[in-house]
Amino acid sequence: MRAVLQHGPGGAETLYLGETSMLTAGAGQLLVRVRAAGVNRADIVQREGRYPPPPGASPLLGLEVAGDVAAIGAGISGFRIGDPVFGLVAGGGYAEYALLDQGCAVHKPDTLSYEEAATLPEAWMTAWLNLVEIAAVRKGETVLIHAGASGVGAAAIQLVRLLGAHGITTAGSDEKRQFCKQLGAETAINYKQDDFAAQVVALGGADVILDCIGGSYLEKNIECLKPDGRLVNIGLMGGASGKLDIGRLLVKRLRVQGSTLRPQPTAVKAMLTEAIRKTVLPAIAAGNVQLTLDKVFDWGQVVEAHRYVEAAANRGKVVLRL
Repeated sequence: MRAVLQHGPGGAETLYLGETSMLTAGAGQLLVRVRAAGVNRADIVQREGRYPPPPGASPLLGLEVAGDVAAIGAGISGFRIGDPVFGLVAGGGYAEYALLDQGCAVHKPDTLSYEEAATLPEAWMTAWLNLVEIAAVRKGETVLIHAGASGVGAAAIQLVRLLGAHGITTAGSDEKRQFCKQLGAETAINYKQDDFAAQVVALGGADVILDCIGGSYLEKNIECLKPDGRLVNIGLMGGASGKLDIGRLLVKRLRVQGSTLRPQPTAVKAMLTEAIRKTVLPAIAAGNVQLTLDKVFDWGQVVEAHRYVEAAANRGKVVLRL
């Protein structure tokens, strides 16, 4: 089968289309003929050689797909060959065929294109895991979301609103600020022009922070948090090391936690998939959640797609069309 391959770890120029071995559906798996695959920051970090796939996962890039069921493994129920589906995969999304665990598979509504469906799994499951399951955001709380115009950020802003909480976000341009406000952020701060920590403190502080930046934001994040606040870190775009005032941590009774979705057990991913099925899709159908598909690239343009995301040019999700 055709797939996006790599000459070796490095920049986007290491990616190319080539041939690799065909897959076979195992027990509890669907073999999906991929029509669209989401592009994520995690793909870029893996491409650079800094985010190896978990044991047993495909070494190919790609963590979310939408397509048609081409074959069914043993023990599958509720799915038939030809069914349009989408879901989170452990790897291998940038290929003609991918293996999707039944617990992570969702029937694609006719109202969504394959490209739109491929924008949902990684962003919404990440947002749900960290805001609902880990941070336990409550109605009326204030949540600071960094990189609000990213795929995860756009989902998180809308999830905060669905939870009845108040969203504050940071973004790198006035255009992105407006994008975030259209999604439901009550305040959007241009971090390139303003001190986000000073503005958040002036607004009364944050109960929860969802941060993909990491080290360079650690000190300011701690400053922003209210007593009993929770900081959930999901990325290292700003480095792996930062200054932590443990005294302030103790006095304010803060909780700091790291989180990644990809190594989570299948049961956790299945639970998050159920949240998409029961909460996110109905919210989309009711008009309470906006799809945030920014740009679609043909998979032969995978180099350009990666460079587009690396440049933070996107507002929402970027997808490869196969």
